[in-house]
Amino acid sequence: MMTAITIINHRGSVKSLFFRSLFFAVVTVLCIIFFSPFMIMLTTAFKTNRDAFTLPVRLFPRKIILDNFPAAVATIPYWRYMRNTVFITIFSVIGQVLVTPLVAYSLAKIKWKGAAIISGLLLATMMIPFTVTMIPLYRIFSQLGWTNTYIPLILPMFFGKAFFIIIVRQFFSGVPNSLMEAAFIDGANEFQRYLKIALPLCKPALITIGIYTFIDAWSDYLAPLIYISKPEKLTLSLGMQQFLSLYAVNWALLMAAALIFVTPVIVFFVFFQRYFVEGISTSGIKA
Repeated sequence: MMTAITIINHRGSVKSLFFRSLFFAVVTVLCIIFFSPFMIMLTTAFKTNRDAFTLPVRLFPRKIILDNFPAAVATIPYWRYMRNTVFITIFSVIGQVLVTPLVAYSLAKIKWKGAAIISGLLLATMMIPFTVTMIPLYRIFSQLGWTNTYIPLILPMFFGKAFFIIIVRQFFSGVPNSLMEAAFIDGANEFQRYLKIALPLCKPALITIGIYTFIDAWSDYLAPLIYISKPEKLTLSLGMQQFLSLYAVNWALLMAAALIFVTPVIVFFVFFQRYFVEGISTSGIKA
């Protein structure tokens, strides 16, 4: 009897080990696939343009070329485009972080008529892609005379985004009502309860939406392409098109510029990664 149990346990452990090994193998392959574009960009940034097309393909450069980075920055008005991108990104993050918790708190903790309807409409707007509203929004901003300015890129952030509002609302829903009632008994008004109790508790959610907004605003290509045409107002995502010509592309310089472009995003994400994971894992708190 004991032998049979031992054999069964051994088979179970072997089967479990097999599936764990298979899982890690699949994950490893997927990581390599998703990481390979970044690896190619990284290595090409240190190659000459000729070495970038050497056959057979060499992943690592034969000689590390550091001159690509100052050359890439000098080829286009890189720092001007960087300033434009930083300006848009900072105000986009400020807008989302200020407005989103206000709207989410009103939906989660304040009892008012139509709150459920508004929440349903917010969920419905998430089903509408940007390409559907792209032309109407452009006509509105064009008639207001706001094209070739950063207002169309920044102003919508001060109205909140449905996805972010839903995330923060889930956080506020998880705040015990007894805590809010105790603050009310102590004489705190609605805004004080929001500012002193609810808002500090949703710091992981605010950092999460800040990271999302930072990445979206920093790397946004379509919206600046629609609203901005003046060369001095271009963002980095648009300005790097100047490395592409009709007959040739200097891939070494382009990859060097792209590496500088994505470095702030990587640093920002790594620095706030703990809060980002915490925000995502706890955003599903039951209301």
